[in-house]
Amino acid sequence: MGNPYRGEVVLSVDGTPRVMRLTLGALAELEARLESESLLEMIARFETGGFRVADLVSLLAAGLSGGGWRIGEAELVACRIDGGPLAAAQAAAKLLKVTFTLPDPDEAE
Repeated sequence: MGNPYRGEVVLSVDGTPRVMRLTLGALAELEARLESESLLEMIARFETGGFRVADLVSLLAAGLSGGGWRIGEAELVACRIDGGPLAAAQAAAKLLKVTFTLPDPDEAE
């Protein structure tokens, strides 16, 4: 179970729950991978739905790395995300939300 007060979200990969967290290092890696001009531009890409599947994979890999599990994007796409693409997208959206907003105590996992 992830701790939303630490900006954590859990993603189940190949049957193993993995903690994702966007640390400053993970955010810097993600910004570079996505060739974003700024953090705000990168966030807007996801908020407006202007992201690609490759962007989603980059976000998940960065979050997993920030959570302590170093995995490359090529390795991640070879894994099975439990719940499929929908679960992956929902976890990514939740990761962005808990990273950039204060958690609602009523929504804590």
